[in-house]
Amino acid sequence: MSSEVAGRSSPGGRAVLVVISGPSGAGKTSICKALLTRMPNSRWSVSATTRPPRPGEMNGESYEFLTREAFDRRLAADEFLEWAEYIGHRYGTPRRPVTEALSSGQSVIMEIDVQGGIQVAKKLPDSIRLFILPPSQESLRARLEGRRTEAEEQLRKRLAEADGEIAAARDSRCYPFFVVNDILESTVEEVLRIIERERQKR
Repeated sequence: MSSEVAGRSSPGGRAVLVVISGPSGAGKTSICKALLTRMPNSRWSVSATTRPPRPGEMNGESYEFLTREAFDRRLAADEFLEWAEYIGHRYGTPRRPVTEALSSGQSVIMEIDVQGGIQVAKKLPDSIRLFILPPSQESLRARLEGRRTEAEEQLRKRLAEADGEIAAARDSRCYPFFVVNDILESTVEEVLRIIERERQKR
């Protein structure tokens, strides 16, 4: 990896950091969950956030939910590998769990936005970074509406953010792989092939 951390060998091959990004509703979380069941000796990177929990989300599992003040204290102490602000809330990846897992031979699956992906690309250039695309904006809207968790105004913001995030991902050039998520199982298979091919290079 970089001088910050080097992954050791694990039962499934060399430990790697897999970064999954994409607009809200593209299916990132479903892909990440599938990867965790299919990649031996891998773990989920739990992000910290200042947004309130959604129904069913558990602190420490879905996210580590922090107040804005607590987040800022940890940010000032350089405890995040990356962080970003999205629709008024802050998100960040605690540094220590990721580096300790990689050093012990565990692969890490990380779901973060483009701002975070750019930061990780600079700090850990050997990470495997993929951007997940929806088949179309119409399908993305349908997925977001299906959640029934947001008002129409918030939904419009999500769609506008999605367009901007896709453009930012392409412009950043830090994502070597763009994968369209139409049929989930096919997408997971494609992502696994990419990860294994890239792992062999390392």
